[in-house]
Amino acid sequence: MTKAEVISEISQKTGIEKADVLTTVEAFFKVVKDSMTEGHNIYVRGFGSFVNKKRARKVARNISKNTSLIIDEHYIPSFKPSKTFVAKIKGSKKITGEGSDKAPKAGKAAKKAKA
Repeated sequence: MTKAEVISEISQKTGIEKADVLTTVEAFFKVVKDSMTEGHNIYVRGFGSFVNKKRARKVARNISKNTSLIIDEHYIPSFKPSKTFVAKIKGSKKITGEGSDKAPKAGKAAKKAKA
């Protein structure tokens, strides 16, 4: 579902014009981005938390050039869904959308199991 589809659905369900919904949704995203840039976390009860996760300094390798480079400590944005949100998703019958008919990509554990 795209942002435009979300805005259309909110507009239909609430009766608020799309332009007003668009302004509100854009304002929400701006507040989240600005707050997280300043180091604040956002907690939405019953939905989840937008948090800054700290990544430690590490040494990475460029295997094609056989060199090392240092990646400094930094923060990345992350979303952690609430328990009620997770429970609702687990109870849903079907997930629809783009790519839902495709098989999931095999991770390291699946590749090891095949070997």
